[in-house]
Amino acid sequence: MSGDTPTTAADLVLARDRLLRAAAAPRSAAAGHRLTPAALREALADLHEFWLTAHAAHAGIGAGAGVALLAVGGLGRRELVPYADLDLVLVHDGRSKVDGLAERLWYPLWNSGVGLDHSVRTVGEALDVAAADLRTALGLLDARHLAGDAEVTARLAAAARDRWRAGARKRLGELIESVRKRWVRAGEVAHWVEPDLKHGRGGLRDLDILRALALAQLIDRPGAEVNAAHTLLLDTRTELRRIAGRPRDILRPQDGDDVAAALGLVDRFALARALSGAGRTIAYALDVALRSTGASAPPRRVLGVLRRAPDRRPLDEGVVLHGTEVALARDADPGKDPGLLLRVAAASGRTGHPIAPAALARLAESAPEPRAPWPAEVRQDLVALLGAGEGLADVVEAMDRGGLWARLFPEWGAVRDLPPRDAAHVWTVDRHLVQTTINAARLVTSVPRPDLLLLGALLHDIGKGRDQDHSVVGAALAAQVGHRLGLPKADVDTLAALVRHHLLLPHTATRRDVDDETTIHRVVDTLGGDPVLLDLLRALAEADSLATGPGVWTEWKARLLDDLVAHCRTAMAGGTLPEPVGLDPAQRALAESVATTGKPDVLVEPTPGRAATTITLATPDRPGVLSRAAGVLALNSLEVHAATVATHATTAVGVFAVTPRFGSLPDPALLREQFTRALSGSLALATHLAAKERDYATRASDAPEPKVLWFDHEAPDPHAVVLELRAPNRIGLLHSVATALESAGVNVQWSRATTLGPSAVDAFGFTPPPIPDWRARITHQVLAAARG
Repeated sequence: MSGDTPTTAADLVLARDRLLRAAAAPRSAAAGHRLTPAALREALADLHEFWLTAHAAHAGIGAGAGVALLAVGGLGRRELVPYADLDLVLVHDGRSKVDGLAERLWYPLWNSGVGLDHSVRTVGEALDVAAADLRTALGLLDARHLAGDAEVTARLAAAARDRWRAGARKRLGELIESVRKRWVRAGEVAHWVEPDLKHGRGGLRDLDILRALALAQLIDRPGAEVNAAHTLLLDTRTELRRIAGRPRDILRPQDGDDVAAALGLVDRFALARALSGAGRTIAYALDVALRSTGASAPPRRVLGVLRRAPDRRPLDEGVVLHGTEVALARDADPGKDPGLLLRVAAASGRTGHPIAPAALARLAESAPEPRAPWPAEVRQDLVALLGAGEGLADVVEAMDRGGLWARLFPEWGAVRDLPPRDAAHVWTVDRHLVQTTINAARLVTSVPRPDLLLLGALLHDIGKGRDQDHSVVGAALAAQVGHRLGLPKADVDTLAALVRHHLLLPHTATRRDVDDETTIHRVVDTLGGDPVLLDLLRALAEADSLATGPGVWTEWKARLLDDLVAHCRTAMAGGTLPEPVGLDPAQRALAESVATTGKPDVLVEPTPGRAATTITLATPDRPGVLSRAAGVLALNSLEVHAATVATHATTAVGVFAVTPRFGSLPDPALLREQFTRALSGSLALATHLAAKERDYATRASDAPEPKVLWFDHEAPDPHAVVLELRAPNRIGLLHSVATALESAGVNVQWSRATTLGPSAVDAFGFTPPPIPDWRARITHQVLAAARG
């Protein structure tokens, strides 16, 4: 290298950073394009290897001295990504003094901030550690000589590979256990909105396992499709770390556009689909590899004695269990049996055993799409598959990879690997549909038509990936599927309505007053007074919410849905709806006490067995109760789900349904003191809430723009309107928006707040204030408050 060669570890870091900056800058047309991810990794490996070689020589490691410095991990494979730790091993023959040598090697790197994973061992010690520690055994398979006695490195590398080949089969149980534990911790690369590129299922660690199994000659070397997936994951990880300027392996949506641009892709959605496909390819390859080695097949015991599973056990017509895999019977003919494909799939889902790759290949080659309308028995096999529970995900994945799922559902192509646009979702759209169906299988006993519930769960978001309302498009596609399946017209209509209105109940329950007669009749009219459809929608709402992401399905949401459904059933049956619930006796007594004393007061009413606690704050009648009460509650880490503001005995009364974000309810005396100070202006709510938001970092850096929607004729008062705000969630959001509404002269009558992961949907019902152009003015002020 030239005079710019780094001589100290600090120089190494500076040279690395210069290289990364150069890689980020586009070059002139004459000079060509900037470094590709592969070229950047190569350059980083060259830089570090050159420095380490020179540093080792300076530290006293010479050829033939019985001491060697070798690299494992990314540097060993020459796949060094930006800001990667250096995995180094100092190996010696047991006769050389290495204590001071090791310190001279490691300390400069530590002091310069270079990540380092190091060890000092003899060849025998390294092999002994590898025998006891799987991670070490796998790491030594990548061992590569850097400096010193090459014979020592060659001896260790050869022995490590030989021992792995000889003992790999005995370590398969340990291997599969470690892999599954890692998958539980890191999730999946395919289908996850924020994939862990290194540790997730279908990630780079799984490639290491495939290479190790191939080295042990237990499987063939990975093919072209797996290698292409490996390249995409490695390139994405390289660009993610380069752009982030630090070690990062989890790709977040806010990083996606920059990484996609660096890789020449259109946007983060194109990148997400490509990564999902790559993750599926690697995960499937490893699943097949582990099955082929017998690693994923636990031994069977009968009366304490190991017993071999029967070779072929019938499961259904033309379907057998061959060892631990679902296979075709010897006389099965996929080309002449249109129901065989679904019988195989249903048997796999029912038993939890995977479909044999050979059976999948044969079915993909010759199984026809069932002719429309499907025979009743084929349709029953589909319903049996959809009701299989957790086993459904692996079956659909296996069928989809072979093109068999699209043979049954051509509409699936638009949602395959499609990343969600809603931040609350943690799965890609196709996996979300499968997960919803898995959840729905647990609820089939609660509905009169389990088959339609399962089909509706599978299809409820099938309209996504298009430019139109996905519920409208999805309803048309669901009707198309229903006709193809041979459902009666009435069932097709119910299935289409189930998809069209799958958001009706959760949206209404969490954004409107479920005790309001106008709200109830609007839902009943929308559903055509059909109680079966109502029950199906209730079950689908739960299954859908559970499959969306953490915190989307809550006890509070379940209670609201159940109350709304109960009221709708009453209306459908011609019964009398309950009168609107006003203040309860304790709340009226509080209001009358405040009217007498003239001092604000607070009432906390925990309800055993209920999802939320009711907190009532009362003050002598004055504007600003909603905003100040919401601010005090937020300051005490209470999440507000519903609020109403009423007047009783010249007292303004705010009633709030709340749950603690964490911990327990605050002392009522503290709430009373803070509410009194907030009303008097001596408690600077906005300042305290802003500080709390900074402390808890509640705002996402790539948060979407807030949006205001208006709804007329959805309240008992024909003159009232509903404002719905959709915005990134933060601790003081309700306080800020309520303050903006009050400053515009709005007298809010009720509010509903819904949290959907990092987003919030807050609805406010009120009578428009007597000001010109009030909608535009209020919209402007609310959006400004939502932006903070």
